[in-house]
Amino acid sequence: MQEGGQIDELDRAIVAALQLNGRAPWSLIARLVGASESTVVRRAGLLGDSGLLKVIGVADVLRCGLGVPVLSRLRCRPGTTYDVAAAIAGRPQARFVTVVSGSADCVAEFVVPSHTDIGRIMVADVPGGDRVTGSETHAVMRTFVSNHDWNPGVLDERATAELRDAAEPPFEDCLGEGTPERLDALELAIIQALGEDGRMPYKTLARAVGSSESTAKRRVESLVRRGCLRFRTLAEPEVLGYAVEFMLWLEVEPGLLERAGQQLAAHPSTRYLSATTGRFNLVAQVALRHYGGLFRYLTGDVGSLPGLRAADVTLQLTTLKRAWAPTPAARTENPAS
Repeated sequence: MQEGGQIDELDRAIVAALQLNGRAPWSLIARLVGASESTVVRRAGLLGDSGLLKVIGVADVLRCGLGVPVLSRLRCRPGTTYDVAAAIAGRPQARFVTVVSGSADCVAEFVVPSHTDIGRIMVADVPGGDRVTGSETHAVMRTFVSNHDWNPGVLDERATAELRDAAEPPFEDCLGEGTPERLDALELAIIQALGEDGRMPYKTLARAVGSSESTAKRRVESLVRRGCLRFRTLAEPEVLGYAVEFMLWLEVEPGLLERAGQQLAAHPSTRYLSATTGRFNLVAQVALRHYGGLFRYLTGDVGSLPGLRAADVTLQLTTLKRAWAPTPAARTENPAS
């Protein structure tokens, strides 16, 4: 980040490298982006201080038996959407919150202990109270691709391959239908500590969780290898040169859901994709470089999906929370005020 606060190509390259591998050594990133290590560290520090960049550790809650992700679409009374979104973002169960336009006003992802707890949040204790006029809830059954798997296409193939080779595989590579992984107290403490700082050195992590450095490193490697832990780079899409972000809600014939999911997951613009219960059984988060590309994306890429019955788009206007963390927008003045 330049001293004047402007994002330049070097900043984008640094963020893109971290998106591909959140714990990549600064020396490796420096070599791949063509800058000195001190420059890379300084630029990343400025981006972090401004709230535009953060790397955190995240757990696969389904794999680890820590909860069930639930996506909710909410309609709000006129003039109350940002208040409702802020109230939802304040909930500890809310992992993702965004204000949207279209057939919904707000979209949120909650993580609840089990699917039976959906009613407690969305019926007995609706976030936003009577300002919410309607809601639709979709429990996540399977994640095809998640944000930490996304390649923003900023770096060339050689750099991308080198960073990915040193990183962990996508969540779904070895996810079966058996009993969820059971994490012990030390592993839970490690995940919690890395949830604050995903680039925390092993020496610092060891002090934070009360173990030796070698034990901390070994446990982190085990969590990653088992698919329990991934490293997520939090950066708004515009930092990487993407002008539009939206949620895509699809109704697909059940027998073709796997094929449609695999096809859409392979699209370079897909940041997140999951199969869900409810009226829409395939839900995606997509980023495009230009708003003008939206029509071609819908008519071509989405229109070609096998078994597609219906498609709905909700444009993301202001995202308040990602991966449990407040975004820069959440710290600014309420856009509705």
